[in-house]
Amino acid sequence: MAIIITDECINCGACEPECPNTAIYEGGVNWSWGEGTELTSIEMEDGTSIDGDEEQEPVSDEFYYIVPDKCTECIGFHEEPQCAAVCPVDCCVDDPDYRETEDELLAKKEWLHDE
Repeated sequence: MAIIITDECINCGACEPECPNTAIYEGGVNWSWGEGTELTSIEMEDGTSIDGDEEQEPVSDEFYYIVPDKCTECIGFHEEPQCAAVCPVDCCVDDPDYRETEDELLAKKEWLHDE
């Protein structure tokens, strides 16, 4: 599963530099698939293709957020999710809407980083 940042976030920013996939962004900031990954283009579920550098709408305007499709829970990089490890208020928690196995998370890591 991916990690989510709850509304208890104090916007300290400790989590953002810890993410090996660049899946964490400050509230209100646009994100892109290519940032922090090797992705140059993405084929969406509906068959359309977008440029990896194309800016996407923020998931949250109020506090730091994690893009679930870029989150691998640090599998393949670290023993535990680094955002949760450094969060001073414990607001980086499992996202019940995104359940993935370890194999799925490793495959996502390989896809994100062209391994």
